[in-house]
Order: sequence, then C-alpha cells, then structure tokens
Amino acid sequence: MIPAVMPTYARYDLAFDHGEGAYLWDSANRRYLDFGAGIAVASLGHCHPHLVEAIREQAGKLMHTSNLYNISGQQRLAERLVANTFADAVFFNNSGNEAVELGVKMIRRYQYANGHPERYRVITVQGAFHGRSLAMLSAGKQEKHLKGFGPEVDGFDQVAFDNLNELKAAIGPETAGILVEPVQGEGGMRPMSKAYLQSLRAIADEFDLLLMFDEVQSGVGRTGKLYAYEWTGIAPDILASAKGIGGGFPLGATMATEKVAKTMTSGSHGSTYGGNPLAMAAGNAVLDIVLAPGFMENVQKVAALFKTGLDDIAARYPTLYEESRGTGLMRGLKCKITNTDVVAELMENGLLSVPAGDNVVRFVPPLIITPDDVKAALAIIDASSRELAEDAA
Repeated sequence: MIPAVMPTYARYDLAFDHGEGAYLWDSANRRYLDFGAGIAVASLGHCHPHLVEAIREQAGKLMHTSNLYNISGQQRLAERLVANTFADAVFFNNSGNEAVELGVKMIRRYQYANGHPERYRVITVQGAFHGRSLAMLSAGKQEKHLKGFGPEVDGFDQVAFDNLNELKAAIGPETAGILVEPVQGEGGMRPMSKAYLQSLRAIADEFDLLLMFDEVQSGVGRTGKLYAYEWTGIAPDILASAKGIGGGFPLGATMATEKVAKTMTSGSHGSTYGGNPLAMAAGNAVLDIVLAPGFMENVQKVAALFKTGLDDIAARYPTLYEESRGTGLMRGLKCKITNTDVVAELMENGLLSVPAGDNVVRFVPPLIITPDDVKAALAIIDASSRELAEDAA
C-alpha cells in the first residue's frame, strides 16, 4: 500500500525534534552539526531568537489577509531590498521556483511591451537547476528531472557552461533573455567566473536582451555579500531570491530594475499567499541580522577558514576527492567515490551535508556559524574521509 505521504523523496531514516543555532537533535536526542541548513534555507540557524520572536509576535496579531489590501511589511521589506541592491521594485512570492518563473514571465513581458512579442526564448546554461514546475524543468533541461514529464515546455535554449562563443551563437531573432545562476548549487557548487558574468552583461546590452540571475541559493549573504552579483561589478536586470531570505519560513522575491518592473501592470501577475504579513515579518527579521554591521565580514572570515580546511582535506585524500570547490559558504567536495556514500558517512559521524549534481557533497551551513563550528565540521569530514579511505583500500 502506498504511504499517506506521497513517496517522492528518498528520505534518510532520521527525524529531527528540535534545533538551536548550527545544531539539530533527532528524536533519540542525538546531536548533529548542521552544514546542510535545510538546503541553504536556515540562514540564521535554528530557532534564532530574533526570528522566532518576530514570527511569534506577528502570528499573534495577523497571519494573512491577501494582496487585495496593503501589507505594511511588504512595503518595508521591498524598500530595504531596493536600498541594498540594484533593484527598483520587488514582487514577493512563496518559493524559489515561483521567483524564477516570474522572472521568465517578466523577460517575455518586457519584450512584448517594447514591441517585440516574437522574442520569448530564454538561454540557460548546462547544469542549471531553476525549479520543478514544468517550465522550470524545461529551463534546466536535466534528464533526471524531466523524465516522465514530457514534452518540454518550449522557449528555452541551453548552452555549455562558461562558453561565450556557444552562447552568442544561440542568440536569434526570438531570443528575449539570458538566465543563469552565478553559482550553481544543485549543479555541483560551480561558480561562474567574474569575466564570464561581465561578458553576459555586455552581450545582453548589445542584443537588447534581459539578464536574469537565479540567486535562490547564492543570495542573502551566502557568498559573503547580500547577493553574489555584488562580487562582479555588474548587475542583472532581474534577480530571483528565496531560501535564506525567510530563514526557514517559505518566502521568495523577484527583484527587477524599473525598465522591467514597469511593464508588470495591475493583473499581470499575482499570488494568494505571497508577501503575507507572517512571511514579511520573517523576511524583515532576517534582514535585521544579515544587514547588521560586521555580519558579512564574519561570513567571509568563517568561509575562508572552511575553504582552507576543505582544500587541505581534498589534497590529503586524493582517492576520494577530485577537488574542493565553491565560494563563500557554498562549498563542495567533488567526489571520486559515490557522493551519497560520503554524505551517509558524515551523517553517521554527526555532520549533515547535502548531495549535489556532478557527484559533489554540498556544504551550505547557517551563516551564523563560528570558527569553532567550522573546526568541528572539518574534524568530522577528516575523520569520515579517513574511514572511507581505509574501507576502500
């Protein structure tokens, strides 16, 4: 008989009871150091007192009204995001998939509003993951995600990773925009080079295309800046944000420049839950912390410590790992053995991680981790690697 919960997940035999900071405790009260953070969602760790209190206070007053009415928290969060990014306007939704899909709608809408309804196609990059709706599966074009859900939604053309010549060749009279992740998370913790992203900006300007960044995973401080584009010296026209922006509460945001946002007129998009008072309380509480003086500098400090340690482990266990890769607190180990075996060994030894594409073990810890947390994680990774190497010998 099929279980009551639809069996779409290959779950670990593990259930968590409570958490605090960078730690989780399972139902048997065993403690785990959480370097998965709910797949880069728990940006402030677990049960951060400021976030908990903001949600509790708002829930005691008003959780939901709908977007038929003004929501003061939306205005405040949007103004703060605008003040701290390239964007001129923000639309709030509930997830990363929704945030990216709206961005694609906006690309099409911009071209339509500017007299080019024939321009609707969007170029994406090999290894991309933009969500699991039919359109976003088609944008990512990964067979393991698309299998059984065909035919693909038309409108997406994919090119090789970091290949400008191939991207230029893919531009045609129907091309409307370019969609990339500055750092591919699900695709294997692969950062795009600064030069490549700068070239994408120049190409988009040359051909009157819109440039969209999917920062669902790389945003909200994960790379040591509020958004990863800030490291590049350029800005996109549209940016999708989610995961860490709610600190664990479902929240997404699609951000855009004025020239794009002004084409989204009344009735052109909507959401029942998006931007409701409870979500906005969570989002504003997260920004209170990540925008505080010194927060990003601390992320950069612990990220550098973690990188050094992972680089050393990769070098000392060449039979297990090809390389350490990633940026900020988006790190990974490219494996020579099956990545899920490494994830399982780390879990057995008390460290949570996440498998990613390209046979990578992904580490996306809470942004509030300390140097001591990093040292503890590295000790577990080292011990687990030693055990795996001995088993393989």
